[in-house]
Amino acid sequence: MAAYNAEAVLLPTLESVLGQQDVSLEMIVVDDGSNDSTSEILRDAANNDARVEVFRQPNSGLTAALIRGCREAKGDFIARQDAGDLSLPQRFRLQMEKLLAEPGAVMCSSFVDCLGPEGEFLFTASVTEVETPVNRLGESSASLRGPSHHGAVMMRREAYEAVGGYRSPFYFAQDIDLWSRLMERGRHVVIPEVLYRARLEPSSLSGRYANEQRRLAELIWKAGEARCAGEDEEPILRAAEKIRAQGRGAGRRGIAAGAYFIGSCLQKRDAEVARRYFLETVANDPFHLKAWLKIVGLGRGLLRRQDS
Repeated sequence: MAAYNAEAVLLPTLESVLGQQDVSLEMIVVDDGSNDSTSEILRDAANNDARVEVFRQPNSGLTAALIRGCREAKGDFIARQDAGDLSLPQRFRLQMEKLLAEPGAVMCSSFVDCLGPEGEFLFTASVTEVETPVNRLGESSASLRGPSHHGAVMMRREAYEAVGGYRSPFYFAQDIDLWSRLMERGRHVVIPEVLYRARLEPSSLSGRYANEQRRLAELIWKAGEARCAGEDEEPILRAAEKIRAQGRGAGRRGIAAGAYFIGSCLQKRDAEVARRYFLETVANDPFHLKAWLKIVGLGRGLLRRQDS
């Protein structure tokens, strides 16, 4: 797990991993240059539980943190976990048993419940094995698919190391790059039940790096074609190295888009909470017409319920 300024969400994540049932584990956390109380929380966790190992580095981004963490791993299997998310108690045992039962499988994921900032249920991501094809010549980068969530994957360490692990040129889309290479080596299997809960924020749904991710997806596809043809990937990796964030944050319109998405997920189950997210939408983007229409419509519905 990588952690950067995660003080508000870190403790439940640590508890969910350290509370895994019927499995022996080490928890490796890379503190990626946090400047809040993340470092202190992790230090206390390591002092209280010998299974926790913390490695601190200057802020270098998720890919560099994952490379460091996986390099330190000593187990036969590597399970990913994102700060702020929760692994259900049987996740690691079930994924390990699935991989042990299927020698041709190199990675295992599960279905994932996606939750809003306050823990509101939004939807279940249920990507199956059929929906995650390996690279094939003649297709396009649009067919690249990954598991339901990056944090919900367990993989064989031997396979991870054999394909070269996470690669530093992929500052974004480091997961898709890894999955594409792993699935050239073996199968991706899925446990068709929810074993992971992912927390989504409006800023994380903003798509602020969508352009960079699309460009990297094209390069990932080209790299797969090069491997299939026995050609050198190095020129493609050099091109990927040049694709970096442009130094911008989510931006108000990006946050508005994320809040609108969360509100849309909630509007049929909890109109009042959904309306709060639509209000957040227009607070960040006053010209978001669809959000205004939903605010008016939900407001009328709430008034009718109060009158009845």
